[in-house]
Amino acid sequence: MKPPSLAVLLFLTALAAPTTAEVRVWKDASGLHEVKAELVGVAGGMVSLRTEDGRTIQLPLARLSKEDQTILRASAATGGGGPASAPSWPQWRGPNRDDRSTETGLLKEWPAEGPTRLWVNEDAGLGYSGFAIEGGVLYTLGLWEDDEKLIALDATTGKKLWDTKVGGRLRNNWGDGPRSTPTVSGGLVFALGGNGDLVCADAKTGKKVWDKSLTTDLGGVIQSWGYTESPLVEGDMVIVTPGGSKGTIAALSVKNGAVKWQTKDYTENAQYSSAIAIDHGGKRQVVQLVMNSFVGVAPSDGKVLWKAEFPGRTAVIPTPIHRDGLVYVAAGYGVGCKMIKLGSGEPETVYENKTMVNHHGGVILVGDYLYGHSDGGGWTCQDFETGVEKWAERSKLRKGCIAYADGMLYCMGEDDGTVVLIEASPDGWKEHGRFKLEKQSSQRAAQGRIWTHPVICGGKLYLRDQEFISCYDVKKG
Repeated sequence: MKPPSLAVLLFLTALAAPTTAEVRVWKDASGLHEVKAELVGVAGGMVSLRTEDGRTIQLPLARLSKEDQTILRASAATGGGGPASAPSWPQWRGPNRDDRSTETGLLKEWPAEGPTRLWVNEDAGLGYSGFAIEGGVLYTLGLWEDDEKLIALDATTGKKLWDTKVGGRLRNNWGDGPRSTPTVSGGLVFALGGNGDLVCADAKTGKKVWDKSLTTDLGGVIQSWGYTESPLVEGDMVIVTPGGSKGTIAALSVKNGAVKWQTKDYTENAQYSSAIAIDHGGKRQVVQLVMNSFVGVAPSDGKVLWKAEFPGRTAVIPTPIHRDGLVYVAAGYGVGCKMIKLGSGEPETVYENKTMVNHHGGVILVGDYLYGHSDGGGWTCQDFETGVEKWAERSKLRKGCIAYADGMLYCMGEDDGTVVLIEASPDGWKEHGRFKLEKQSSQRAAQGRIWTHPVICGGKLYLRDQEFISCYDVKKG
């Protein structure tokens, strides 16, 4: 079954749970899996369901059966919807790990001084951790003295709500502290520290539910820049990449952290990329990129379904991208990008070139085009299916990271914190405003830069430089 159209996806994203929810059996698109639960709500492209034993689970809208999607549409048409759900950005790169916000009604032109700053939290701890936002709460990680902590802030005011220790201090010449983004699912938060300390905590209170070490418990090997991936929740499992002889990828129970499987037949060391979950051929897969290869594994048992070679060098960081059986990966250090086509046998290489030599600022697929910064080439637009460069801009903004919302790209330069709003267009760099991040840290390591990726959620733009988290209003009116 094909995923719903963009129009349907946006329509469903605006729905909320019925006032009196009915317990029913929900099925996935393959028809092989079902769960008896009541609808909690739909936000950010994710459906939340509450099972009979009280657990709340989340899954992408595209995974629901056609019948279930019809039921949701009918509920909205008959006035079954309640008040709008709180804006949701529950994990690294958003609900679908594609860094595309579905929000609309955002500013398409910034005033000369930039959008209005709403608040600054000046005590978020050191490090490069990104943001997860769920239920009006912003989750991230920070370093205080020798402790890396998971923290929760009120997303509207920036006020700190709680913190929970994750692990000890990662020490690194490019800046100490955590690098990953927490993942929020089913009332729990999963956070990974720089040394491989994985913690599951209650999303409301911060109380620790369980913890695990990717090194001690899973045989992982810490790489030069520490562990940077963001945990992936897939059903009742949390997927992580410890690397090492016990298995590159591992699945743990979200309930108690028990190991469900580890890829014993795939044992490369971890790199810095975060895994994604995809649907292909009616089956679910987890896709991950490491130094010398990228793979798809079955979430049920960790079996390697396919493997493609990759010429990684020094560090492999960007998150894979998938659409319609095409998997795209990229890396810096002169490596470039590669696309493969999945089929019934070994994957077929579609192209491999240096159009997008993306270090760690991220690549985003919007329509039929990829956008990101390419080392040596500047800010680049690349045709997704052919790999051909559409345009490149080298002079308007130096190297940095990128985010997308409401037809626009938010590009941030890593050197000085300049943020630029441009159209997501294959016709060239079309700028609609810029400003410089005001609160910048004096504690940042000499070799460090502003590396935390921007997040747009609830009409707000969230930015970070070490201990400073800034929130800007980018909503129209």
